[in-house]
Formats: sequence, C-alpha cells, structure tokens
Amino acid sequence: MTPPRRQRRTPAPAPEPAPPPEPAEGGREKNPERLYVVAGPGEDGARAAVDLVTLIVARAEPPPSASPEHAALLRLCSAPLSAAELSAYLNLPFSAITVLITELLTAELVQARAPVVRQAVPDRSLLEAVMHGLQRL
Repeated sequence: MTPPRRQRRTPAPAPEPAPPPEPAEGGREKNPERLYVVAGPGEDGARAAVDLVTLIVARAEPPPSASPEHAALLRLCSAPLSAAELSAYLNLPFSAITVLITELLTAELVQARAPVVRQAVPDRSLLEAVMHGLQRL
C-alpha cells in the first residue's frame, strides 16, 4: 500500500513593503511621541540617584490626575521591581524612567530601595569542617 500524496501548499504572495516614513525637516523620521512629552519638562532638571538595580515600590494607588505613564508605573510597582524591569515593561528608555521615578519620589507615591544583597558565601574551610563532623557521626 502506498501512502497518499500530499498536496503542496502554494506559498502566499509576499505582502507589499510599507512605504518608508516621510522624513521630517533635517532628514529625520517623524516620531509621534517624543520622550520629553512622556517624561515632562521637570521642574529643575534634577534626577534621583536611581541605577538599574534600584528597587521601586508603590506606596499609594495612582491618583486620578496621574499621567498614563505614571499610572502604569504605579500599577507595576505593587511588588518591588527594578528600574531596568520597569524600563523593559513600559518600553521606555532608562533615562525617561528615571525622570518618571524622580517625579513619583518627590510626590511620595513610590519608595526607592537598595537592591537586596546576598550574604557572602561561607568560608570553604568551615563547610568542610561541618561536613567532616557530620561524616564522623
């Protein structure tokens, strides 16, 4: 008995490429949402000392007057998240996240914590002494 022949699928026609974006003045592409629109102007330009591993925790629910980015950041921070994770989840560059975090810190809506540091590894000689003591039992 011979196996049935499979009919080959005809490949789908390739979609037409999208037209290239229109260059704005100066040869740059148009970007509908600039980062300074998301981050806001800032009052004095100062930023909190936040690095990639700083943990951010929400202290309150987002107020009704919060921007969409602030509200999303506060909702994400119900459990501690690092600034790098917030940057990835919100799809914003780290520089914009630091501005948003600084604004929330000044409004006392979030708390910044140092990352949890693991304890130093115990001394190998101590572990060997414990192991030998257990073997003698």
